[in-house]
Amino acid sequence: MTRVIFMGTPDYAASILEALIEANDVEVVSVYTQPDKPVGRKAIMSAPIVKTVAQNANIPVIQPNRLRDEAVVNELLATSCDMIIVAAYGQILPKAILDHAPCINLHASILPHYRGASPIQQSLLNNDTQSGVTAMWMDEGLDTGSIIKIETLTIGKDEMVESLYSRLTDAAVDLTLDVIRNWDRKSAVSQNDEQATNCKKIIKSDGLIDFTDAREIYNRYRAYTPWPGLFSESGLKIKELNLEEEASLGEAGKIIHMDKEGIVVQCSRGSLRITRVQAPSKQETSVVDYLNGKRIGCGHSLV
Repeated sequence: MTRVIFMGTPDYAASILEALIEANDVEVVSVYTQPDKPVGRKAIMSAPIVKTVAQNANIPVIQPNRLRDEAVVNELLATSCDMIIVAAYGQILPKAILDHAPCINLHASILPHYRGASPIQQSLLNNDTQSGVTAMWMDEGLDTGSIIKIETLTIGKDEMVESLYSRLTDAAVDLTLDVIRNWDRKSAVSQNDEQATNCKKIIKSDGLIDFTDAREIYNRYRAYTPWPGLFSESGLKIKELNLEEEASLGEAGKIIHMDKEGIVVQCSRGSLRITRVQAPSKQETSVVDYLNGKRIGCGHSLV
């Protein structure tokens, strides 16, 4: 029986935790996750899903604001375990914890590419054809540890982030159990730092578009739906679109075709077919209904 401390926060981590709880050769002795936080307009305090999964299995849950605090570290060091599994926890592990037991991190990219906060979105932004999950031994750097094993998968040419996220989660679950059952520190391979790339935390303004490049906008649509979504300078949210073509040159934002299903908008390079939008403080609607209300059509600018 392998005794495991688990650290993680989002849905991705919760799926891994559920698999560990169900495994008959693994005992999850404690779970670390982020503190409850206010959610929604009413700021209702809500627990991370990882916390709910752990509590339902009667596993102790610890939610420190700072994992590095001495009292938090000492509490963890007092817990006997064979391994620490980390999946999108959101805090850096201090050296004392790294030395307490072998620490394995699951990162949703083919390392050393896309170290950092948003690897799944970055693979879509770059129109990659492959993604994956890397299991690595943790060190004091950010996603810099030696690689134990990588599971790769093919990205569909029109695949959205939610679909890719789901498939990578399934791969991470299988990989985690495999590593726990077959781990061997000696077989790990050091990362080549010269090949490393990094990705940043996504912010709301990343969704602002200016109809410069159709392919780039379509990749952002795939990566940023549902959040932060795409929106124009006017605040119009683009809720549903497809890449029409990516070679033509023309006037950015000009409506060049309109039918009952939607419109085609010219970009400086390429064009996009848009079918649904949402005006500020309004309900989502078909783009045709929106334009009819504005009394504009072909030849006008959407922006």
